[in-house]
Amino acid sequence: MIPPGLLISAPSSGTGKTTLMLGLLSALRAQGVEVQPFKSGPDYIDPAFHTAASGRASFNLDSWSMDRQRIDGLIGNAAGAELVLAEGSMGLFDGVAIPGASGNGASADIAAMMGWPVVLVLDVSGAAQSVAATALGFKLMRPDVTLAGVVLNRVASPRHETLVRVGMEQVGVKVFGALPRRKEIEMPERHLGLVQAGEQKNLPQILDDMGSFVAEHVDLQALRAAASGTLRNAPPPAQISPPGRRIALAQDDAFAFVYPHQIAGWRAAGAEVLPFSPLADQAPDENADVCWLPGGYPELHAGKLAAAGTFRDGLRAFAQTRPVHGECGGYMAMGAGIVDADGTRHEMAGLLGLETSFAKRKMHLGYRKADLNAPIPGHPAKAALRGHEFHYASIISEPDTPLARITDSNDLEVPETGSFRRFEGGGQATGTFFHLIAEAP
Repeated sequence: MIPPGLLISAPSSGTGKTTLMLGLLSALRAQGVEVQPFKSGPDYIDPAFHTAASGRASFNLDSWSMDRQRIDGLIGNAAGAELVLAEGSMGLFDGVAIPGASGNGASADIAAMMGWPVVLVLDVSGAAQSVAATALGFKLMRPDVTLAGVVLNRVASPRHETLVRVGMEQVGVKVFGALPRRKEIEMPERHLGLVQAGEQKNLPQILDDMGSFVAEHVDLQALRAAASGTLRNAPPPAQISPPGRRIALAQDDAFAFVYPHQIAGWRAAGAEVLPFSPLADQAPDENADVCWLPGGYPELHAGKLAAAGTFRDGLRAFAQTRPVHGECGGYMAMGAGIVDADGTRHEMAGLLGLETSFAKRKMHLGYRKADLNAPIPGHPAKAALRGHEFHYASIISEPDTPLARITDSNDLEVPETGSFRRFEGGGQATGTFFHLIAEAP
């Protein structure tokens, strides 16, 4: 059985969704409540924090790239929990202009599909009763989305809280709690968002502090009572074609990102995942039949990767006879070189001719559709894939055979095509700047 749920959202990014989400997960776990977390949208950093706070693996739900069957199948991971909490991305109604597989990527799509009422986090700094107008607008925007209530964030004083609550009473919006300003519990950030969970050495203490903070200022009992949902029995997860039976998967601070549902899907299909660390100068397992280099932050570790001779030689030897695929940061590490933020060029594996630079950053962000010209591990040529791209590398050169025709969510062609190269021993190297989420329905 699937438990009732809530979706934690806000009018915009930077309002406090993650603080509330992690605080709720930590506080409820401390009370012995089993909570299943999810992340709406393609964000790849938050799920690891959810997992650390809740003790249960968190998965992405994305209405643009996933059809309803895949979303329902992922909801099946909530079986055995007592409550579902899903964290939205950006603002509640923010998505792309042209709908995709089951919606336009907005968190409101997921709330409507699942029947999860929304808890809206409102940054009330600089306003009082006027904030109620924002809450009322969110309450009325979509008839198929229910606003359970709000949590006020960055409250300046008890008097300030009282004034905001007066406005909420006037428009009939429930207030679940009010969080005073407390900067010391905010997570450190860098150019792609939060510093990754695996790099937070004091993460348990941070999560405990967040849990205590939220438990003190939010009515947890009332919030749990507001949870609801329309899905009671979920179908089995949709099948995901694994890239191989034994997958050498790069996993460390430079290559930390692969969507959790992908690895879970590979394992469910019977594949064995064999982690290795390029930063520890480890080569892919010789017993693997495919190597997968996820995204991450190779630019922050470029010098160490350039000096990792065992890794680079092992990867080159592996690629001569078996497929190697890289996504975003993994693709960059498969290339000829990376220029770091200081302008220093670092030699990479050289499986592909790609040259990238962070000396002059350029943001690449958005959903991607790919029609493959050549196969990648797990997907044949001509397959149609959906994914997401988010990086700040400038592409100096991408000289190899184009891997795919890439378009964005508006069906406009994207010049970064990915790369394909085949070797005499039967192996191949492929790479993309986008992170694969699902096959197109």
